[in-house]
Amino acid sequence: MEFRLLGEPELRAGGQLFDLGTPRQQAVLAVLAVESPRPVAIETLVDRVWDDAPPVAARNVLYSHLSRIRRLLADAAARSPGLVARIERRHAGYALTVEPDRVDLHRFTRLVERGHDPLLPDDDRAGALAEALALWRGTPLAGVPGSWAEQVRGTWHQRRVDAVVRWGRIELRLGHPDRVITAGSALAAEYPLVEPIEVLLMRALHLAGRDAEAVDRYTATRQRLADELGTDPGPELRALHRAILRGEPPAPAVPERVVPAARTVTPPAQLPPDGYGFAGRDRELSQLDGLLAVAGAQPTALAIVTVSGTAGVGKTTLAVHWAHLVRDRFPDGQLHLNLRGFDPSGTPVAPAEAVRGFLDALGVPTERTPAGFEAQVGLYRSLLAGRRVLLLLDNARDAEQVRPLLPGAPGCLVVVTSRDELTGLIAEGARPLTLDLFDDDDARELLARRLGPERVAAEPEAVTRIVALCARLPLALAVLAARAATHPGFGLGVLADELGRARGGLDEFAGGDPATDARAVFSWSYLQLSPGAARMFRLLGLHPGPDIGTSAAASLAGLPVAPARALLAELARAHLVTQHTPGRYVCHDLLRAYANEQAHLVDPPDERRAALRRMLAHYVHSADVADRLLNPLRFDPPVLAAPPTGVTVDGPPDHGSALVWFDAERRVLLATLRQVTGFDVEVWQLAWMLRRFLSYQGHWQDSIDALSAALAAARRLDDSGRQAFAHCFLACAHVWFGRYETARVQFDTALELYRVAGDRIGEGNTHFHYSWMLDRQDRHPEALAHAERSFEAFRAVGHRAGQARALNAIGWFHTMQGRHAEALVYCRQALEIQGELDDRLAQAETWDSLGYAHMLLGQHDEAISCYRTAIELYQDFHYSYNRAHGHAALGDAHHAAGDLESAGAAWRVALDLLDGLGHPEAEAVRTKVEKLRAAGPSADEARANHPLD
Repeated sequence: MEFRLLGEPELRAGGQLFDLGTPRQQAVLAVLAVESPRPVAIETLVDRVWDDAPPVAARNVLYSHLSRIRRLLADAAARSPGLVARIERRHAGYALTVEPDRVDLHRFTRLVERGHDPLLPDDDRAGALAEALALWRGTPLAGVPGSWAEQVRGTWHQRRVDAVVRWGRIELRLGHPDRVITAGSALAAEYPLVEPIEVLLMRALHLAGRDAEAVDRYTATRQRLADELGTDPGPELRALHRAILRGEPPAPAVPERVVPAARTVTPPAQLPPDGYGFAGRDRELSQLDGLLAVAGAQPTALAIVTVSGTAGVGKTTLAVHWAHLVRDRFPDGQLHLNLRGFDPSGTPVAPAEAVRGFLDALGVPTERTPAGFEAQVGLYRSLLAGRRVLLLLDNARDAEQVRPLLPGAPGCLVVVTSRDELTGLIAEGARPLTLDLFDDDDARELLARRLGPERVAAEPEAVTRIVALCARLPLALAVLAARAATHPGFGLGVLADELGRARGGLDEFAGGDPATDARAVFSWSYLQLSPGAARMFRLLGLHPGPDIGTSAAASLAGLPVAPARALLAELARAHLVTQHTPGRYVCHDLLRAYANEQAHLVDPPDERRAALRRMLAHYVHSADVADRLLNPLRFDPPVLAAPPTGVTVDGPPDHGSALVWFDAERRVLLATLRQVTGFDVEVWQLAWMLRRFLSYQGHWQDSIDALSAALAAARRLDDSGRQAFAHCFLACAHVWFGRYETARVQFDTALELYRVAGDRIGEGNTHFHYSWMLDRQDRHPEALAHAERSFEAFRAVGHRAGQARALNAIGWFHTMQGRHAEALVYCRQALEIQGELDDRLAQAETWDSLGYAHMLLGQHDEAISCYRTAIELYQDFHYSYNRAHGHAALGDAHHAAGDLESAGAAWRVALDLLDGLGHPEAEAVRTKVEKLRAAGPSADEARANHPLD
């Protein structure tokens, strides 16, 4: 008997293909098979089968479908003696009971998990993945209608691609490029925009000696990406193409290894794109090559190169270009960070923030990041020890900002750019390169690259004047060239005359500093803008940075998105902003300073304030939408005023999109909290909306920074309730760092302020988190007391979601003290309320508590059912750690029940997830897996050795 979902749904038994009925009936069976063996609620079945338009008698129709499917399964079972497949009615809904391997989708999952097992030899892993991929017959659930089926199709297509990439890498490692070429060519045609498949094919073609075909594939892929997505190939594909053209060995594929204290990660490739039209600097490039060679002559020393010079002289452009030229010498990755040392906002990146960002790029999960700055630096240097990594530290303020970011061992290359000469680093062995203005030849070359050699050669005198008027400053020349390129019919002499007049109007800015002389070029380019683009440019100078999204810029200007996008495109064509990723724009700090200057000269104070208010409203309301997706049943969210006219609110459609939105805007939101003044209500609201994301992602120091800004704003507002909120969640952040005494003081302060404000919901929430802190300290009787106070506070104001969470906590603390039967009572009460509220995340937590209590009572079947339900709910919220914890606990329950095969399968899933997170609990689970594999104990022995018995 076999249920086949990876294609048109089919049921085969005893060699016979059974008719599954109408598309709606197929949808019912598909839902049950995908979810098997978990029960599916009637309401869920209705939603998934009919979307938002069920018939009036949907339940009756559903019962008819279920009845026919039961008869169908009985007929199939009669053709397959000994095999059972039936639909059971349970308290949580209907469930299809069948061996998991009888459903091709579940068999695919098991085989892929085997292909991920690092303890298996490559041959076995490749075989498992090949067997999994062979199960595909076409589009999953083909012909099944509805948005649920479409979502399943999207998910499983992605899992197929991931499996293909992993299989291909293993096969290439085993020396089988022909297999990859044969299978990969068909898959590339099916997934024409998936770059990892193209990387596999190009690597396979290269290994097979078919370099010309590999280059042709790259050309076709680049054109396809440009036509379909408007993007260029990614860095891995570009690097592979470049290596093949040069006849060099391609950089190795992403290694599958577990980094100590970190999760298995792709080597970081953070270099910005090498800009189009790089010109000149041949002498400086040779110097840099020489500095690298000299540094390599002393193998025990760290290689550091400093590139210094005035603003706009092209330090970053040169450093990025050279970094791309030498990146292949650093196979363990490239790290990049703009330290914003001379940012107009006056807020350089703190070394602690920089180190945390690099730890994240190197794969260190937030829960493994040490609390103290010195410990973080130590971990960072330990991870870089023995590796060859290129670090580009751009726009450093001084040597003190850089020193904590330097690796502690040789092998890495550090390139630092700064307006400061960084003499402290040079005295310690850094190799300096001072970048001067362009000479005349380099300046002419840049213009020729941007405008075409014929146009430049046709008017040499005008070019000479332009070079002089731009003071040979590369940034000024680039801005002018961008404007000139938009007027190809204008003679360069005409443009030189206009620039001369603009400079004459800014004589007070002229002087010995080319950065100030550049204002004339900025002014000339700015004055060529349309009025709308000029206004947009000025308003961008008010934004805190480091970059801005299209809808935020539209809100800042009070415009719809479409015209705002057009204005941003005009600014990009003028080289006044750069679109560094699709839909996000950055501005050189000199240009930002000039824009801010113009805004204060041209726009009245009330208009500037209105623009800032619209910007804040955009971020607050967009964050509100995203935060609501992270937890629809939020505790006491702030009441927001309607956004001002002209504000565009981003609306991420689902939980995953909300995480993506927050991740893209995190640095902007934190900069906004630090820099914007005079908007205390909005600052506090923004911190409220941002807190959950920072907590879920483990950005604890960012959380402290955001909540500190919220606390300062609340104090200026003299609002005790808002102050209490900040104190409560500051305490939570300190708990994650293990600072329990600091957290206790914050919790006590929050409780007192909530009492003053008469906010019982706030009191209940604080007691709840207080109990969590005490739980982490194994102070369970005290924790229980706070959980009970939390329940009483929530009950006093009828806050049912809060009551349910508190009841679950009470149950948990009962089982922590050995009172398991009482724990079940409290947790079931919690679950009943959460089911009525459809609070799915809280239900997952409660099912987990129930599973633990049942297991300690020896009720293994009940524990297994509870854990499976919790895992499924956590899956909906993409909570990898909670899923891992659930699988580990499920394995414990199977082990205690004597089902060693199921225990091993669950533990392996948990291990894969925990390894992916780099979580310390992985080692304990790994020990269980290895012990089970090595010893193969009997069920009685397994129970005797179980750590919970």
